[in-house]
Amino acid sequence: QVRLAESGGGLVQAGGSLRLSCVASGHTFRLGWFRQAPGKEREFVAVISWSTGFTEYSDSVKGRFTITRDNAKNTVYLFMNSLKVEDTAVYYCTGDRTGNYEYDYWGLGTQVTVSS
Repeated sequence: QVRLAESGGGLVQAGGSLRLSCVASGHTFRLGWFRQAPGKEREFVAVISWSTGFTEYSDSVKGRFTITRDNAKNTVYLFMNSLKVEDTAVYYCTGDRTGNYEYDYWGLGTQVTVSS
């Protein structure tokens, strides 16, 4: 079982930036982020391959968010720029256990609130 611990959420004005971090206790094939806004389903945000660094983004954040990894620290980062009110959500770190986009590992989440 891999444990994931997120940090870096908070309150920011629209147009501002935040950085989220997620530390993994063990190996995963991919690490990424989902988010869930009040009254909405959890949605994919971004993911990065641990071995190749290949990244994928949802259309709603492409060009504004950047996901990176630090293999030495077993940590993935989500740099969020040009934040919008609609980015407000709980952001969850997730890990792909098998390499087949099976997100079996989840963190507890960190709140991101963007004010207008």
